[in-house]
Amino acid sequence: MSKPVTKKKTSTKKTSAHKPKLDHVHHIAISVPDIGKALEWYTSRFNCEVEYVDKTWALLKFANTKLALVLPQEHPSHFALSRPDANKFGELVTHRDGLKSVYITDAFGNSIEVLEKP
Repeated sequence: MSKPVTKKKTSTKKTSAHKPKLDHVHHIAISVPDIGKALEWYTSRFNCEVEYVDKTWALLKFANTKLALVLPQEHPSHFALSRPDANKFGELVTHRDGLKSVYITDAFGNSIEVLEKP
């Protein structure tokens, strides 16, 4: 029987006293074919609150993050970070809920929304 391999934690960052504050994940967005049916499914199975809903997306609040339910033709699946310097990632667009953000793509084609931290 072989021994489990333990990886040594390596980092190029400075010691904990000099680490920058970690970014805050605002929400994760997943594509669904029907907002109403998705809301019913999630709220009937999990303890969450509906924070926003319209025809093209809904936002569910959980204890530690939010889940956006989006129509694929309206919004890409993504995760969203909130940062005070969001504008350094590109021109911010104001959304109907008043938040400002920019979508970027990582090196692997995944969508990331960078929200302006209020």
